[in-house]
Amino acid sequence: MPDFLPTWPPVTNSFTLFGLLLLAGLIGGWIAARTRVLPSITGYIAIGFILGPGVLGLLNEEALRDTRIFADISLGLVVFELGRRLDLQWARHDRWLLPSGLAESLLSFCAMFALLRYFDIAPLEAAVAATVGVATAPAVVLLVAAELKAEGPVTRRALWHVALNNIIAMLGVTLLLPFIEVGDAGSAWSPTGRALWLVAGSFLLGYAAFWVARLLARFIGKSDAPQFILVVGMIVLTVGVAQMGRLSVLLALLVFGVAARNFDPNHRLIDIRFGHAARLFFVVLFVLTGATLRPEQFGPIAWIGLALVLVRLLGKAFALYLFAWPARISAQQAATLSLALTPMAGLAIGITQPIYDVAPDFGARLAAIVASGIAILHVIGPIATRYALVASGEGEQDARD
Repeated sequence: MPDFLPTWPPVTNSFTLFGLLLLAGLIGGWIAARTRVLPSITGYIAIGFILGPGVLGLLNEEALRDTRIFADISLGLVVFELGRRLDLQWARHDRWLLPSGLAESLLSFCAMFALLRYFDIAPLEAAVAATVGVATAPAVVLLVAAELKAEGPVTRRALWHVALNNIIAMLGVTLLLPFIEVGDAGSAWSPTGRALWLVAGSFLLGYAAFWVARLLARFIGKSDAPQFILVVGMIVLTVGVAQMGRLSVLLALLVFGVAARNFDPNHRLIDIRFGHAARLFFVVLFVLTGATLRPEQFGPIAWIGLALVLVRLLGKAFALYLFAWPARISAQQAATLSLALTPMAGLAIGITQPIYDVAPDFGARLAAIVASGIAILHVIGPIATRYALVASGEGEQDARD
């Protein structure tokens, strides 16, 4: 064959994969939207599952590795946006907001930990799995709320609780990570010292990113386009520096977002809306999330995942119901709020990725524990959130982007 002709069979690259993932997600989301019941996210995940190694195999393991950069960018945008949703001023005015969030996180953790210990899961593995289970998928709640044009106390509280859930989950996994590394692979360093470096270093990096961004914003002004470039550039730079310093990428970006929302009294950083640019990466993220699912995750061992899902939901619901009266929300609002916090998808995978990097064996055992539960929540989570926001009267059932 002449050397100026393309090779056969053709070899895909990152550009073709990105384009194919977008088009596949578009088709899946359109089909889901036509049902008038399912959110578009369900379609993205379903089409990824069909194309992935578990069914057709068009997205094989090598392709999934090649597209990890897209998932990392997507999670970075999601985590920064999540941090900007955590309004500390609101927590100061509503004194029961933080206690209710801490209670539902703690009770759901205790319920999941107790269940896993009942099944004779080792204490450290049970603690890590339960900590990951505290997290709620921010991209799901953000996108479903945007799709339904949802506004109101339940939607606002849901986003606040999602932010707090993920802060707790990220901090918990970050603190446990050195102990996992020591137990699985061995290390000459004290796990306590390593944990302090991870947490303190990630917090300092996130705040430094905010400080630099705020300083640059003082010179470029408040125009949308320059500030959009500034924020995206700082997010990408923070990801790179965190990887170089062996810090928590997600925790650093979360701190960056929280600081941008709460520690900028002169509002030099405007409230950037990533809009359709971010939606591109979100679609790819959920198609890739669907591709990670395997049919066996819904097989005979799925009942353990289902039990984990149920106790997680009950822990959150019970805590929110207990705090409903002092928090001045109705029992119905507490119920819809707990249902809105059902999803656990892309960010849970991002939180556990560092575990695979430092302790592959432990990561494999962890996956065996939580994979079926995450798989179930991939399916029912977006549907539950959509139903909750519509049932609360805050989402427009026929609204679509």
